[in-house]
Amino acid sequence: MDAQPLLKVQGLKKYFSASGGGTGAHGKKGLLKAVDGVSFHIFKGETFGLVGESGCGKSTTGRSIVRLYDVTEGSIRFDGQDLAKMNERELKPYRKRMQTIFQDPYSSLNPGMNVTQLISEPLGIHGFKNKKENRETVLELLNKVGLKAEHADRYPHEFSGGQRQRISIARALSVKPEFILCDEPISALDVSVQAQVVNMLEDLQAEYGLTYLFIAHDLSMVRHISDRIGVMYLGKLVEMAPSDELYEHPAHPYTQALLAAIPVPNPKVRNVSVPALQADLPSPLSNLSGCKFASRCPFATERCRQEEPEWTEIGPGHFVACHLHDEKN
Repeated sequence: MDAQPLLKVQGLKKYFSASGGGTGAHGKKGLLKAVDGVSFHIFKGETFGLVGESGCGKSTTGRSIVRLYDVTEGSIRFDGQDLAKMNERELKPYRKRMQTIFQDPYSSLNPGMNVTQLISEPLGIHGFKNKKENRETVLELLNKVGLKAEHADRYPHEFSGGQRQRISIARALSVKPEFILCDEPISALDVSVQAQVVNMLEDLQAEYGLTYLFIAHDLSMVRHISDRIGVMYLGKLVEMAPSDELYEHPAHPYTQALLAAIPVPNPKVRNVSVPALQADLPSPLSNLSGCKFASRCPFATERCRQEEPEWTEIGPGHFVACHLHDEKN
């Protein structure tokens, strides 16, 4: 990996207008703070995993980074250039360098286009007009993702979920990107297929020198593919560390609870060393003060409810936002 980050996200915020719930009983418009001041970086050739419960803002973070969403505040520096302030014309060269693999391959593939059209469409958009060369690129990519030349003229409905996701991966690779947002790329697949797709993504990364932002809620799979991992809760990063360090020494109570919830393939084994989460996930429209996790944390104090914890480095590359850790020091 290079010493300089390929991607550097600083103070990223993405707010949505929402009616009801956020400002009391009168139904006035409130702000849904989907991403609320997130900062991290990704080195070239690295896989950065982003995990958390559904609704924590991880997919919105990814889609804001590749500018599928306009950004409310903050900077997104890709190879030194801030994408957050660019218009669509200025973004076009970066669209080629940054591609996305979506969660549901059936809804992300146009059912009226065959595989050749689907994979070669980005080539046409970015100026590759030679049909013969594009066809050769399609066949080469199909081979790379474990499909055959005979699949090139078929349509999405003729494939299984795992095969459709392989087509999506081939499409993302068609313009030779440097960075790929993997937005829960395996969650819609059978368990038996998930490992195959993840192993293929690792092989492609090694071959093409790709950089991944890998978003998922399956923590065991994230550990397998990621170099570093960030844990999100209600729009904020609560912990970030190298993969093995995070799993072996989780510092935030939320991270500990997520890891304790990973199923163990033994019905006689149950992790009871970590207290269960209390209460339900608060509404993202709620204007919570202090630590956003305080309402569910079994260790929360009055300080947690009143004062937002600071982002603190507790070990080499291991950051956490938690008052309890401050008190231990």
